Amino acid sequence: MTAAPPPASIVLIGAGPTGSSLLERLFANVSDVWGDRPLQVHLVDPHRAGLGRVWRPDLHPLLWMNSLAEDVTMFTDESVRCSGPIRPGPSLIEWARTISDDELRTLGPAHLVDEVHGLDGASFPTRLVQSAYLEWFHRRTVASAPENVTVTWHPTSAVDLVDLADGRQRVTLATGEVLDTDTVVLALGHLDAEAEPDSVVHTDFAARHGLTWIGPGHTGELDLSALRAGEDVLVLGFGQAFTDLVVLLTEGRGGRFVPRADGWLDYEPSGDEPVLHVGSRRGVPYRSKLDYRLQAPLAPLPRFLDASAIERLVSRVEPLDFRADILPLIEKEVAWAYYHELFHAHPERTTGSWDVVAARFDQLDWGDKLQRTIAAAVPDPADRFDITALDRPLAGHHSDSVGAFQAHLRDHIVADVARRTDPAYSADLGAFMGLLLSFGTVAQIGASGRLTPRSRVEDLSGWWFSFFMYFASGPPPARLRQFAALADAGLLRFLGADVTISGDADSGRFVATSSSHPDRVSGTAFVDARIAGPSVSRSRDLLVRRLAERGELVEETVTDGEWSANTGKAVMTGADMRLARRDGSAHPRRHGLGAFTNRPAAGAFARPRTNAPSFRQNDLVARSILASLAVAVGRDDVVSNTSPVR
Repeated sequence: MTAAPPPASIVLIGAGPTGSSLLERLFANVSDVWGDRPLQVHLVDPHRAGLGRVWRPDLHPLLWMNSLAEDVTMFTDESVRCSGPIRPGPSLIEWARTISDDELRTLGPAHLVDEVHGLDGASFPTRLVQSAYLEWFHRRTVASAPENVTVTWHPTSAVDLVDLADGRQRVTLATGEVLDTDTVVLALGHLDAEAEPDSVVHTDFAARHGLTWIGPGHTGELDLSALRAGEDVLVLGFGQAFTDLVVLLTEGRGGRFVPRADGWLDYEPSGDEPVLHVGSRRGVPYRSKLDYRLQAPLAPLPRFLDASAIERLVSRVEPLDFRADILPLIEKEVAWAYYHELFHAHPERTTGSWDVVAARFDQLDWGDKLQRTIAAAVPDPADRFDITALDRPLAGHHSDSVGAFQAHLRDHIVADVARRTDPAYSADLGAFMGLLLSFGTVAQIGASGRLTPRSRVEDLSGWWFSFFMYFASGPPPARLRQFAALADAGLLRFLGADVTISGDADSGRFVATSSSHPDRVSGTAFVDARIAGPSVSRSRDLLVRRLAERGELVEETVTDGEWSANTGKAVMTGADMRLARRDGSAHPRRHGLGAFTNRPAAGAFARPRTNAPSFRQNDLVARSILASLAVAVGRDDVVSNTSPVR
């Protein structure tokens, strides 16, 4: 007798939140696209399935999320425009209100129970809580697998991937086990890379002079023991990695924040803390998270950056420039949401009628005429929305000394927290919603291939994404209050904007300079607290290196006339994210998702009811995989159900 062919199978390399979300979309679409034939799914990840490396449960308990408990979900909802079934489920806060103590105890340590049940929608949970939610989601997803689908987790790494003669794929694991499969998805997340040239220079300088150099990495994994009590440590980067660094070197070393009557904090040191001198390109921390609600109904969105606007843009013959063609629409959309809230919730700070201003929004492009209309109706400049001023708050500022600069930056932090915790400024939340709801639309335009290569890399993926993270993804207000307390205690010092840090051979120390003051600041340690950029060519992942060496995974190099840039990311092609090869073709059985690709969606999890790009992308990729499998095994009857978007 002829042996029956093996069941069709899929291998997901990387089982963190991105892989777990794709798994949910695969299961949601199996009945519609694949049918009832047997299907095997293999998950390959050395870290706990559903969590991956970043969200593993042994993270330091003092590390928080940057999102409110009500702003996190792993589930599709009625807002998600995709072809597959919508399978709603609880957001993080809804999960926290309904999960039982017994089930929580299977997801983490005993104290997790009290923390989860103590959350409200405006809480910033610890990352341990998010880890538990992600693991619960993964367990639920696996349990929801249709009867014809089996799931196997391999707690190891993939080290090679090759084509078989019949077109199927062979995945070799670090254990020596081999998985022969029909389709492979690489959901690898943030990959470690060999040191960049600058890092090598800093490493050599530190070794010659007996200094400490700590390069970019996952802060929670870094060995910070070399940073000594009282030591002057220069830090480059003022975002999430820096916030984690501060936590681990202060409270993590036994210090304590003490509440004051005015709502701010004092810091009681343990004596083990170093002195951190921090600077960056902007020179300020990311903007505080907003912890209030809109005071009026949300503006009707999208208003100007809608489907018809997208169609007009992508149908143009000439290439698009982000700043000239798209940014004005973003600014108009965000300003519309901002001023809608200002006029409806705080009319005492406006003159005239919203209907008149709204009519001018409809009549005019974003520019001087419309902004003059706004200025006439909004007397106080502090009540006007200005992306340029928000983006570079230290532009034009120059203190006489680094000492004088400290008060200026501390005042900036205090003012930012005051504004972002006072519902009188709820128009900022209107702007946030406009930005958030525009994000996926802008990504869609970027993925259309209509932007000039330089504008896509420098403006969209560079400046725009950086500004969005700075404005919309900063730390909770409590963290900024901690920064102020540490500044008062002399343990946190501010370097300013446009900071550069290098080794100084004369002094044998690292030295920082800034455009915000004339002084040079030196230290015996240097920490690069920026998120390391991706790099296929320098990746430490053996699978990635082998694929790249054979030309089966391509690092993106972008050219535009005489301009060129290497983004370090793996090139994906097609809406279903297939791996591009050196010859320009798309591999028919390999897909890639996540931060290591040149088309990452905005995060592995999402804010509820925002038509999240990650859900749409995962649904499209899942349906494409299942449709391709159906073709491979002759199931033409189900392939017709795979339209990419609903």
